[in-house]
Amino acid sequence: MWSNFFVQQDEDGRIRVAGASPGGGLGGLAGMKAGRGQRRINRMSDSQEGKIKLAFFVSIVGVILTVLGVGTEFWVELSQPKYFSSNHTCQTAHYGLWKGCVRTLWVADIDPERTSCGPAALPGESNCTYFKFFTSGENAVIFKKTTSKNLNLAAAVLALMSLAMMVMGSICITMSLSKGVQFFLKPASFCFILSGVLVLLSILVFHQSVLALLSSDHSVPLHHELSWSMACVGSAGAILIVGGVLFLILSLPFSPWQKCLPHRDSAT
Repeated sequence: MWSNFFVQQDEDGRIRVAGASPGGGLGGLAGMKAGRGQRRINRMSDSQEGKIKLAFFVSIVGVILTVLGVGTEFWVELSQPKYFSSNHTCQTAHYGLWKGCVRTLWVADIDPERTSCGPAALPGESNCTYFKFFTSGENAVIFKKTTSKNLNLAAAVLALMSLAMMVMGSICITMSLSKGVQFFLKPASFCFILSGVLVLLSILVFHQSVLALLSSDHSVPLHHELSWSMACVGSAGAILIVGGVLFLILSLPFSPWQKCLPHRDSAT
């Protein structure tokens, strides 16, 4: 009826209970103790947690650069010839995913060696409007050239999907650090790598939309150049992919360096 058990005392003074129970009572208790011990073994060490925080910092830098680039309108600059409209003023335009601005600059402020109007950072009058193809579906007209609504929408959707994947990856890393387990590292790695790829695809699609805009009308010659917002987004895509790869390496049950270094030592 009662379980048979015996008590042993180890050399260091700890008491150990052992026994067998037909009903599995004491065996279940031992199983729970083993499970708790296994969970304690699987918890990450302080050094592993520090490595995860460092990789998370790298990814956060990519997230900040993405938000900065997506939220600003300096993806591309379109410049008319310096003396196209008059000898005193000229016009340049810059736009991003959400809105575009047309600036009127003074020719005297432009570098004499520059043949086109700009750059857009020079002081002048600016007129900014949000694109209407997000609301009413109308294309925007910049210097008599029409934007490609489908390509612009595709670039914006890819950027928003990238931001959503960054949020999911950050949630996974936060849960991993709060719970002290490595289970969420692989989903976080997938989210950050995919977000970096989506950001780079957004840049490619946006560049195709710029080329479509330039080819829509050839009556106004324009000089175009990519601006600093796109540079931020491109750098962010590379950083996010690197951060995702770091999380993938940290999620492995073994250290790649320990797998490589013994072979190198044996070879030397």
